[in-house]
Amino acid sequence: MTASPAAATEPSGAMIRVAIAGSSGRMGQAVAEAVAAADDMEIACGIDLHPADAAYSVHRTVAEAVDAGGFDVLVDFTQPDAVAGNLACALPAGIDCVVGTTGLAADELERLAALAPAGTCLFYAPNFTTGAVLMMEFAKAAAPYFPEAEVIEMHHCNKKDAPSGTALRTAQMIAAARGGAVSQAPGRETEVPGAEGARGALVDGVPVHSVRSMGFVASQEVVFGSLGQTLTLRHDSWDRGSYMPGVLLGIRSVGSREGLVVGLENFMDA
Repeated sequence: MTASPAAATEPSGAMIRVAIAGSSGRMGQAVAEAVAAADDMEIACGIDLHPADAAYSVHRTVAEAVDAGGFDVLVDFTQPDAVAGNLACALPAGIDCVVGTTGLAADELERLAALAPAGTCLFYAPNFTTGAVLMMEFAKAAAPYFPEAEVIEMHHCNKKDAPSGTALRTAQMIAAARGGAVSQAPGRETEVPGAEGARGALVDGVPVHSVRSMGFVASQEVVFGSLGQTLTLRHDSWDRGSYMPGVLLGIRSVGSREGLVVGLENFMDA
């Protein structure tokens, strides 16, 4: 990492017009507050099937918003079953997209990015907090030195997908850093009848466990093990405001990129 988000996000002069899909949700409202407070961007409109009172116009669908025009970037914090359709409307119109809705597979992201004309960017981040991005980078660095690794992620009880996008990407990064090495820890063959799933979901050979409960916002642990030692990396997010510097960094950065970009670390290094 060579630059902090604060250092990489100086206003460029032109106002960035932002549309927010899921504007009535908790994350959408937090994005709206952050965009409104930024001096280099403005809210062009919201998009929500259940619009709440707002100081800006709210469309029911992304298609309606695209037809109305007037925005440069679409920010999507909606639902896993809605995000692909939203992007399929926005990207062909040449609108840069910043996506925090998880649940899209890599091949689906690539398919959607291919719908966009040259110069348009689809930016997807499984996590917008700088601490979570650093945790994943640290996990990647540690992975070659530990034969065992497991990911435990804990989220609020209303989260729609499991495992989280952060956990999936963490496991994928660990597996890639291992270079194909396979864990020797006991796996699903040890699960007792009636308790299948105790060893978690295998993501590229890395067990991933999901906890859903009131009291959590977003937390994750990565536990590494080798002979006689363990290393635990943990990140906790207690407030949705922790995502906003990363969201604003994404909004400010997509205009200078094109194609599919996955992971906030790509902009933190700018």
